[in-house]
Amino acid sequence: MNLLLDTNVLVAALMARGSCSEVLEHCVRHYAIVSSQSLLDELRDVLTRKFRQRVVDVRTVVRLFEDTFTLVAPEPFKSPVCRYPDDDVVLATAIAARCTAVISGDQDLLVLGPFHDIRVIAPAAFWQWESESTFRRHG
Repeated sequence: MNLLLDTNVLVAALMARGSCSEVLEHCVRHYAIVSSQSLLDELRDVLTRKFRQRVVDVRTVVRLFEDTFTLVAPEPFKSPVCRYPDDDVVLATAIAARCTAVISGDQDLLVLGPFHDIRVIAPAAFWQWESESTFRRHG
């Protein structure tokens, strides 16, 4: 099963121990995590500009994700889907990778509900969704 962890989830996982870091660690062990170069570029920018992390540390983290995640090249949408263009990249990446779900804390994405049969789930709701998905696959 392919899952996409939005930039806000990755940042939260890296900056603080909590539900996002638990979701990241679990998903890396049990699922195929997908991303795109533009999403990793956004991560790099947020960590260095907004959180003022050292460039060498950010480069190491991004390289680790590049080696761990499956990277896809999303096709841009013909017309905007979301209020913010960066959110369109998340959805386009999920479509290109045939994701089952996007894990995001972004309310603009969460309100979309399923998008092209891709669930958009808050990190706090991940465990419930996973148990329901596992039950459906095995039940």
